[in-house]
Amino acid sequence: MKTDSVKTAPRVDDAVRNAPLERAQPLYFDLDDRTLFGWLHAPLIRGDAPRRDAWGLVVCKPFGYEAICAHRPLRVIAEQAAAAGIPTLRFDYVNSGDSEDLDPDADQISAWTADIVGAIEALKQRARVTRVCVLGVRLGALLATLAAQQTRVDALILIAPTVSGRRYLREFKATRLASAMLREQSPSRAATVATRAVDTREDSQMEVAGFAISAATVAALEKVELATLARAPAPRMLILDARGFTAARTWATMLGTREVQLTYKELPGPMEMVMTAPQFGLSGQEVIAAVEDYLRELLEAPPVPLPEVGRAPDAPFFRDEPLGSRRGWFVEAPVVIPSEVALFGILTRPRPEEGRHRAVILLNAGADYHIGPGRMYVSLARGWARHGYSVLRLDLAGLGDSDARAGQAHDVVFANEALEDIRAAIHFLRTEHGIRDITLAGLCSGAYHALRAGMEGLPVNRILMVNPLNFFSDKDAQQSELKLAEVVRVPNRYRERLFSFHHWTLLLRGRVSFWRIFTIYLQRLSLALESGARDLLRALHVRLSRDLGWELEKIASRGVSMVFVFARGEPGYELLKLQAGSALRRLGSRCRIHIIDSGDHIFGRSGPRSILESILSEELFAPAPWFGASNESRLQRG
Repeated sequence: MKTDSVKTAPRVDDAVRNAPLERAQPLYFDLDDRTLFGWLHAPLIRGDAPRRDAWGLVVCKPFGYEAICAHRPLRVIAEQAAAAGIPTLRFDYVNSGDSEDLDPDADQISAWTADIVGAIEALKQRARVTRVCVLGVRLGALLATLAAQQTRVDALILIAPTVSGRRYLREFKATRLASAMLREQSPSRAATVATRAVDTREDSQMEVAGFAISAATVAALEKVELATLARAPAPRMLILDARGFTAARTWATMLGTREVQLTYKELPGPMEMVMTAPQFGLSGQEVIAAVEDYLRELLEAPPVPLPEVGRAPDAPFFRDEPLGSRRGWFVEAPVVIPSEVALFGILTRPRPEEGRHRAVILLNAGADYHIGPGRMYVSLARGWARHGYSVLRLDLAGLGDSDARAGQAHDVVFANEALEDIRAAIHFLRTEHGIRDITLAGLCSGAYHALRAGMEGLPVNRILMVNPLNFFSDKDAQQSELKLAEVVRVPNRYRERLFSFHHWTLLLRGRVSFWRIFTIYLQRLSLALESGARDLLRALHVRLSRDLGWELEKIASRGVSMVFVFARGEPGYELLKLQAGSALRRLGSRCRIHIIDSGDHIFGRSGPRSILESILSEELFAPAPWFGASNESRLQRG
């Protein structure tokens, strides 16, 4: 076993600068009774006869929120591999990403392992390669190793691999417990009671950040220990363990005693790659560099004779037509929208006989890609298509799978140019699909961009906004606006602690800054005074810049209905009341507000998320609101 370490990391820009110029190809492929979505990065394939030793790469993502965080690093790895001449397939397991759904009670470990085996054969068929390297991250590394027991794999790259199913479940439970403890600090008493009621019962599944594993999956993971495998999974292996979290060191030592050309490295980047939210930029640069170096070594490596393992599955069938539901409720296909840059999206369309031309555009939540938090956008799109809506899950420029503008960084959440991306998407739906009734929807920054599009007069009929944190932003004020939301949130916390002996003790001991508390309350008072002054000036018909109340009334005057949905305790709700003031009362049902107890910012639990989806669906399907009705409702279901 060769052990190595990396002390320096490449610049963040290097990975993007070296990416290939040719765009990857989105595609579907069928495996037995399910259809998977993937990206084929193969710029060097021109239909020539394959070399005897041609390499291909299959990328196996981690599970859940880790896959959201790792989306762009894995995309960069795929692009670099393709630039080096290695056709690469990155894909979504069944019931994840843009692939087909799966029975929620099914064993996901078995299904996902079979998906990897099928993806290997798909790459061989489509890219005409003879040798395949499989790259897996975290749970994806465990799945890749299990797949290598069922089919021939010439090399494995395992990043922060999960080597013990039981240990992974312990980590999963610890994350779940930490999330529950954070919810215990919710300002809503009802939310706390509902949380306890949900989390103290024995669930048939485990869920974190909106992603769930079934009881059958838990049972399967309990039995998986890679150290007990009878044989080495591949003749060549690279294991990149996380420095300070060396879960695979012992297993790597065992593998080193077998006939495996193994390289083991401890790097600072693997866990950052799966734990850094995408809006904070490209993470795991050390990992990207190490993978690139190893792939170059593979290109120069001579073939190694391998025994046949199991029976190769039937060749996957590549489909040019869209993904369709088994009952024909919808069809779904990738689209590229021409604009200043190429914008990627997934368009879900209703049955062909649907005569109503209505559509929803779902906008990125933060820098998450187009599936949305907890894959919520996929659920909404497919459900709404059953009711006759076309739904475009759009990646704004520089986010997800859309290109970034020249000179613009990736993962910029509040880019001013996003308005032009939305304009291009609306034009696409109107001209290519004849749709005139268009709704904009999004969570957090997606809600902000949807509202801004309404302020700018884009031709939309309805705006659905979930947990926006700010309502005005530009390059100079963006950071201060985000702090403004905190000024609204923090005083509520201090009021809760007013009668706490423990927190008074911390204050008297100097462990809590009295000056900071005073400053926050002073800023809150300033906001309240400003809100009152704006209301007075509105009554005098004086229009001020950055006046949210006037902007909302202007949107409503064009016949556009607005819906805000907040989780209890979200600062955006208080900010909305302060900045819009009395305009909210005048708007009535033209601007409806819903408050959901027991939810969090991303609605990461299935109970509150189902309430959210029901509210959004009811508002979408409802006829135009009648004037004068109350515009606020509260839901205390958890």
